[in-house]
Amino acid sequence: MAGAGWRRAWRSRPGAAPGIRSRRAPRPALLPHAGWRSLALVLALAFVGTAQAEVVAARIWPAPEYTRLTLETKEELKYTLFTVKDPDRLVLEIETDEIAGPITDLQGKLTVDDPYIKGLRVARNRPGIVRVVLDLKQTVNAQVFTLKPVGEYGYRLVLDLHPLVPIDPLAQLIQQTQQSQAQVPPPKAPGAPPVARLATIVIDAGHGGEDPGAIGRRGAREKDITLMIARRLKALIDAEPNMRALLTRDGDYFLPLNVRVEKARQVKADLFVSIHADSFVRRDARGSSVFALSERRATSEMAKLLAKKENESDLIGGVNFKGKDSYVTQTLLDLSQTATIDHSLRLGSSVLKQLGSVNDLHKPRVEQASFAVLKAHDVPSILIETAFISNPQEEKRLASKPYQDKLARAVLAGIKDYIARNPPRPASPLALN
Repeated sequence: MAGAGWRRAWRSRPGAAPGIRSRRAPRPALLPHAGWRSLALVLALAFVGTAQAEVVAARIWPAPEYTRLTLETKEELKYTLFTVKDPDRLVLEIETDEIAGPITDLQGKLTVDDPYIKGLRVARNRPGIVRVVLDLKQTVNAQVFTLKPVGEYGYRLVLDLHPLVPIDPLAQLIQQTQQSQAQVPPPKAPGAPPVARLATIVIDAGHGGEDPGAIGRRGAREKDITLMIARRLKALIDAEPNMRALLTRDGDYFLPLNVRVEKARQVKADLFVSIHADSFVRRDARGSSVFALSERRATSEMAKLLAKKENESDLIGGVNFKGKDSYVTQTLLDLSQTATIDHSLRLGSSVLKQLGSVNDLHKPRVEQASFAVLKAHDVPSILIETAFISNPQEEKRLASKPYQDKLARAVLAGIKDYIARNPPRPASPLALN
């Protein structure tokens, strides 16, 4: 019956030329049963091939340095980005029929204190095309790129909004220092020894934004723990008369590894301290660890695996490597870095000793591996794994503010011990007498 109906519809199809209708059109040969199945399969594959990407998650990460908008999909998303003037707007057109669910949630995720986006609208522009319109607070440098699936993420379309003039970490540090100095120190007495300049310590809270880091069994996220400890450590350092601190990030947003390193170099940092909370497949793994950069190979297989995992943060957090070399792949070390590594080991030993008074030590010595975030060749740098967030007992302690304070105070004590033995370099554009 289905075949006969199909033949009748074919003979009386609308729009056929009169000449064809006046002559009896030849009947098409009926397909055998297997042929119908093949035709149905071809049509199904054609439909799947033209299916449009479904947005499964949408996120906005506002930060002083830049704002990131992320659309996660099951298939790679096709897009067009253009700007509109008077007033300044950014228009992102994506090929999808979906106009409900996660993509519309973007409007509710925009915060009033976002430094770059004033308003956001999502609407269907035409069949198969959805527009995301961003009303801007200032003219921006927009960068858009796609990421392939990695870790827990599917395909991602990433839109970054950067200021036309990037924020200067050096100016930021000077401003923070001036604000923290409520009183001008009294003049030095005649014949008194000169006051040593302030030591500058850059504190790096690991992970952030799209990159949550390790996640404990109770749900604690490494990126949150590291930021809380980093903020506490900064407050303690800023309270010291001869020190000041700068955070690489002071919010929940992602920073590439090379940006973290470059911030330390731009402010002529004396020390760089990266805070993390380790994870391992075994729940009973425990203890604190300190790592420095290795000139050649890792000092243990675990250190090698940890460095590999930490260096993959750029892939998870989302870095546009197109047209540039990955900082993670840079392995050249010069003579100045050899001396820096020696000081990194001294700093690491001082900090590890103090951490031993707060927590068990996973290893009794500073380990080494090729951590990309420790590659500032002129800044002694260490990476601290405060505890194993994968261990339920240590995860519970890490989420405790009193324990975070103990960890921060232990790190401060280690820094002070190192600085007492190795005073800051006398020459610095930040020197204050």
